[in-house]
Amino acid sequence: MSSAFVTMLSTGKARIVAGIIFLALLHLTAAGILLSTEDDLTSKAAFLLTWIFLNSLWIVVLRRPAVAAGISLVMVVLLIALSLFKHRALTMTISVFDVMVVDADTISFVLATFPDLQWQLTRFALVAVPVLILVWWVDPIRVRVRAAFASLILSFAALAALSFAVALDREDEFQDHNYVSKFARSGAVAAVHLATQPMLEADAKTVDKLAPGTEGGCEPAAKFPHIIMVLDESSFDVRTMPGIKVLPDYKRHFHSLDGKERRLTVEGAGGPTWFTEYNVLTGLSVRSYGRFADGVTRIAAGRVQRGLPWTLQHCGYRTFSFYPYTGAFLGARSFQTTTGIEHFQDAKQLGSIARNPDSFYYDYAARTLTWEIAKGPVFFLVYTVANHFPWDRRFRPDLTPDWRNLGNKAELDEYLRRQEMSARDYTQFVDRLKRDFPDESFLIVRFGDHQPGLARYFIDPTLSPSEVAQRVKELDPRYYTSYYAIDTINFSPVDLSSALDTLDAPYLPLVVLEAAGVPLDPSFAEQKKILQRCGGKFYLCNNGAEARRFNRLLIEAGLIIGL
Repeated sequence: MSSAFVTMLSTGKARIVAGIIFLALLHLTAAGILLSTEDDLTSKAAFLLTWIFLNSLWIVVLRRPAVAAGISLVMVVLLIALSLFKHRALTMTISVFDVMVVDADTISFVLATFPDLQWQLTRFALVAVPVLILVWWVDPIRVRVRAAFASLILSFAALAALSFAVALDREDEFQDHNYVSKFARSGAVAAVHLATQPMLEADAKTVDKLAPGTEGGCEPAAKFPHIIMVLDESSFDVRTMPGIKVLPDYKRHFHSLDGKERRLTVEGAGGPTWFTEYNVLTGLSVRSYGRFADGVTRIAAGRVQRGLPWTLQHCGYRTFSFYPYTGAFLGARSFQTTTGIEHFQDAKQLGSIARNPDSFYYDYAARTLTWEIAKGPVFFLVYTVANHFPWDRRFRPDLTPDWRNLGNKAELDEYLRRQEMSARDYTQFVDRLKRDFPDESFLIVRFGDHQPGLARYFIDPTLSPSEVAQRVKELDPRYYTSYYAIDTINFSPVDLSSALDTLDAPYLPLVVLEAAGVPLDPSFAEQKKILQRCGGKFYLCNNGAEARRFNRLLIEAGLIIGL
C-alpha cells in the first residue's frame, strides 16, 4: 500500500468516501451473486433475508457495516464454493445438516476427491483477510447495536416465516443452484424446531417397558435361510396410473411365492431412497423426525441401535450391504455400520465406476456367497440402480435390442424398458442361486424404495403441479405406494402373518424375521402388537401416538440414545 494512498485515506472525508464506496461495492457484489445463483422469487427473497441477517449479526458484534458486509460476503462465497464442491462429489448441495451433524465420511470423501480444495481455500483466505483488514481500517461508519439487533431478529423471523410458508422441495437439493437460499431456509426451519421440540418425536414418559431378553432365544426349529433383500430402485406397479400400456406379463415382477401382489407404503414421494433405507434397516419411521427427516441417516448414525441387521447378527447372521454409490452419500456408511451392517461395501469397493445394470450387483452378491456361505447364514442388502432417474435418455440400449416402445410418453416407456431389464436380471439371479447353491435355502424379499419422480404427474393427470404438491403434502397414499414381494429357494416361509396385502415400510423387517423363522426380540415382539392393532399402519396410526410411545420404549431400553 503506497504512502500517498495511506495519507489520502488518513483524512476524515476521504475515509468516509472510501468507507461508503467499499460498503456499496460489497453490497453490489452480493446483489450480483443473488441474481446469478438464485432462480425464483422465493429463493431470491430468502437470499436477501439471509444477507440482511448476516450483516445484522456482524454489526451487532462489530458495529462496522462495511466490515460486516465483507465478512458476510466471505461466508456467502465460501458456502457457494463448498456447495459446488459437494455437488460435484455427491450430486447434492450443502444443507444445514452438514453443519448440524459432523459427517466425517462426507468431509473425508470431498477432501480425497478434491485434494486441492484446502489449497484453494488457503488462497482465498490470503486474499480475503488483507481486504477485510483494509476495510476495517477504512470503515468510519458505526451503527447502533440496538438497531442492528432489531434487524437481526426481524430478518430471521421473516426468513423462518418464508421457509415454513414455502416448503423446500427435497428434489431441489440435487439441483446445482439456489445454494444460499436452500441452506438458509433449511437452517431457519431447523433452528425453530430445535428451539421448540426434540429431533425425534417420543412420549415424555411411559409406564410400559420392553420385556427383557429374546423370546425363545435364537435356536431355530430348522436351519436359518440366507436372507437377501433387494432394493428395487424407483420401482412400483405402473398399472395404478390410468391409460398406461404395459407388456402382457408385466405383473409377474410384483408377485410373491404365494401369488399375491403386496403393496408397500413408503415415507418418501419421488426420490428419497434413504427414507426407505432407514425404514427397512431400523424398522422405524422417518416421519418421527419431523422437519429433520431429510437428515435422518446422518442423525441416526450411532444413535439408533435397533433393527433388522442387529437382530440377525444376534442370531448368528453375518450382515452385508452392497451400496452402489459412495459411502459418504448422506452418511450411508456411518448409518449402516451403526445399525448392524458388518460389511458395508460401496461403489469403490464394488468396482462400480458408473451406473451399472442390476446384473452387476447380483453378480457381485453371488460371487460373495461362494466364499461366505460356508461360514453360516448371511444377510445381504443388494441395491439396484438401473431404474434410477433420469429417464429422458436410453440407459444401455444394447441390453434390450428387441425392445419396442409401447406408445406411452417417452420417459414412461424408458422407465418400463428399465423395469423389464430389472425383472430379467432378477430372474437370472434366482436361477443362478438355484444352480450354484443347490443345497442352500434362501429367503428373498424385494421392495420398491419409492415411486419414480415422474409418476406423480401421471397418477392423476387432471391435477395441476400445485395440486399434486398439495396431495403429496397431505400424504395421499397414491403417491407413496410401491411394492414388496417374497420369494424363496429350498425354503418355506415360517410365518407370513405380518405380510399384509398393504404394509407400511417400517414393518418390513418384522416380515423378514418372521418369514425366516428368526425369533423376535422384545422390540419386534412389541412392534408386532402395534401392527396387529393398526392393521399395517405405523406412524399414521392414531395420529402418531403409537410411534411416539414405541420410540419412548426404545429410548428407555437404551436402543435409541442421544435423541
